[in-house]
Amino acid sequence: MKPVSNLAGRLLLLSTLVLGPALPALAFNLDSNEPIRVTADSARLDDNQGIAIYRGNVEVRQGGILLTADRVDVHRNAQGLDRIDARGQPATYSRPATETEGPVDAKALLIHYSAPDNLLRFEREAVVKQGGDEFRGAVINYNTANRVVTGEGRTAEGEGSGRVEMVIQPRGNNSGNNN
Repeated sequence: MKPVSNLAGRLLLLSTLVLGPALPALAFNLDSNEPIRVTADSARLDDNQGIAIYRGNVEVRQGGILLTADRVDVHRNAQGLDRIDARGQPATYSRPATETEGPVDAKALLIHYSAPDNLLRFEREAVVKQGGDEFRGAVINYNTANRVVTGEGRTAEGEGSGRVEMVIQPRGNNSGNNN
């Protein structure tokens, strides 16, 4: 059996290597010198299967960016990061404002990231807020390469209200109101 400190060090190193170079700007800042840190109540690394599983009060953090969940599975293949699956009641994601975009706060029972598809998927009771804009639905997809948000009212299993709600705020108050 390996010492706990050695296992913890390997898990942190694997997380940094797996998560660091492949997540999109929405999820983590790839150009940042800050490491990505994963903390949890327990962790399991399976080098043969290319998976790290974190359970209990999981936090994935890089600077002000934070993903929280009850469980996070990080999958890798020969090319590096393949996907991340987060589950929670709800799982949450937050990113502070950037120079070009407002802050992002999101929650869903399931949050998936697919590196090959450049896709963040918020599933089941999904809510994504950016600035004053809000997207709600059973499924909300964010294509990180094309910066396109789509919503679905039902999951593939038929869960959800069948409706999607998007609230888009006006760009400014310069519509002739000069009091």
